Amino acid sequence: MRVPVATTFGILAFAAASAFAQPTQPGRAPVTEPEIRYQAGGSPLAAEDMYQDINPKAPPMSKAEFDKARQIYFERCAGCHGVLRKGATGKPLTPDHTIAKGTEILKVFIKYGSPAGMPNWGTSGELNDAEVDLMARYIQNTPPTPPEWGMGDMKKSWKVLVAPEKRPKKKENSYNIDNIFATTLRDTGEVALIDGDTKEIRSIVKTGYAVHISRVSASGRYLFVIGRDAKINMIDLWMEKPAVVAEIKVGSDARSVDTSKFKGYEDRYAIAGSYWPPQYVIMEGATLKPLKLVSTRGVTVDGEYHPEPRVASIVSSEIKPEWVVNIKETGQIRLVDYSDIKNLKETTIESAKFLHDGGWDASKRYFLVAANASHKIAAVDTKTGKLAALIDTKKIPHPGRGANFVHPQYGPVWSTGHLGDAVVTLIGTPSEKKEHAKFKGNAWKVVQELKMPGAGNLFVKTHPKSANLWADAPQNPEREVAESVYVYDLKDLSKAPRQVNVAKDSGLPESKAIRRAVHPEYDQTGTEVWISLWGGKTDQSAIVVYDDRTLKVKKVITDPRMITPTGKFNVWNTQHDIY
Repeated sequence: MRVPVATTFGILAFAAASAFAQPTQPGRAPVTEPEIRYQAGGSPLAAEDMYQDINPKAPPMSKAEFDKARQIYFERCAGCHGVLRKGATGKPLTPDHTIAKGTEILKVFIKYGSPAGMPNWGTSGELNDAEVDLMARYIQNTPPTPPEWGMGDMKKSWKVLVAPEKRPKKKENSYNIDNIFATTLRDTGEVALIDGDTKEIRSIVKTGYAVHISRVSASGRYLFVIGRDAKINMIDLWMEKPAVVAEIKVGSDARSVDTSKFKGYEDRYAIAGSYWPPQYVIMEGATLKPLKLVSTRGVTVDGEYHPEPRVASIVSSEIKPEWVVNIKETGQIRLVDYSDIKNLKETTIESAKFLHDGGWDASKRYFLVAANASHKIAAVDTKTGKLAALIDTKKIPHPGRGANFVHPQYGPVWSTGHLGDAVVTLIGTPSEKKEHAKFKGNAWKVVQELKMPGAGNLFVKTHPKSANLWADAPQNPEREVAESVYVYDLKDLSKAPRQVNVAKDSGLPESKAIRRAVHPEYDQTGTEVWISLWGGKTDQSAIVVYDDRTLKVKKVITDPRMITPTGKFNVWNTQHDIY
């Protein structure tokens, strides 16, 4: 029988100093004598350092293989399957599910993906055959538990690089910061600030790894970005060359950040939620000094305890001094009242698992969030503090922020695409406008499903000044589908969408890796749409800018520094929740 060995491993390859103990089975004491060396067959020979799993049925791995696989898992898999691999958007990948399937079957799923939204990591050029085999063995081993990250850890990581009193008293640059695009350069750990007027890169800022979202303060001056490694950078857009003025690390894995926006509290506070540890932290808005830490561990809507209820999207209400904090695994939506931080009050709303991303309706009273593994959209009335509706949809809705427009037949709607189905879903929303009174009966109903050429959508987007709805499909396993976006005519939604092949329009040579067309984003005027062409790490990527009316290319941004661009957040549209 294989013997458990007590070892320590860094949670991330780039942060090896953070270590955690390999768990042992109940009743077993860890081995404390000098480390035992194994070869693949399990013989105690002085060959190669082996990672020894507590489950004797797990495939053998060397320690170097295990460390590499853990890093790949963090970068490519944890977002959907969870740090502890218990599943959410993706299926559970714990040994009780994976060992029975075996290495060869798991390799097929990892390499070729699935129509339900699992990327084809092996055929897209992002993982080679050896790495596919590595990951198939890794997910049969027991998931390592990362260390906690408390207030003391946060304070040690917190830095104020430019004190508030030393920052500019007025804007020092001459460009239009409202039309800046904060563009994630995923694999370099940077954000490019691109001028929407001139298409020039104004600044490239070092950030955490793979920035997931950029949010703008209520004043429009500060940009807050959060990486998947849970590092927050606060960027002052007034500086002659925008740069980081404060930073903090709030955990080891995170996705969400926002600021206080209610009248009288503008820019006073910031909040960030972590995937690991499962918690959120409230900070000073001007410095990111951590003030209050709140755990999200607890009981799900099904009445079961969950050890990893990750904080998904967070948005700031303008109706009350509250944040809407969505807890993925529990299916609980928390309305966090920041008017008294010392005596913090929360309203907990039950919805459905597993909460992910979402956006406001046109009135900004209702927040709609995807419970994507439950195939539902939850609508929260932030005025009453109650659940307004729970709407059934097709498989795995993934709206990003969604898209609002007035349907010619059904009135005001909010829309979402799907990772797991080939449709864009339109949901009727309430409106107090007199001209919308006749559509009252459509509120919280699926009024129409627009056909897509396949599943794998991540983002839909429109603009109040546009007559188009743009939808991507970067997670689709078919190259032509993933490299294109699809544009619907809002004046006639009976027509099929127009396909726009972003990869071909870029003029770049074809590469082995699929160049995923992702994240349509409008400029401030609503006349341009920017699409990221997300290629492999060693391939030239690009941003392709289209005229929204004609769908013709206006500009291809191919600066050599544009490595794996993904999300782009226009400052004006992000500040004012225009989508």
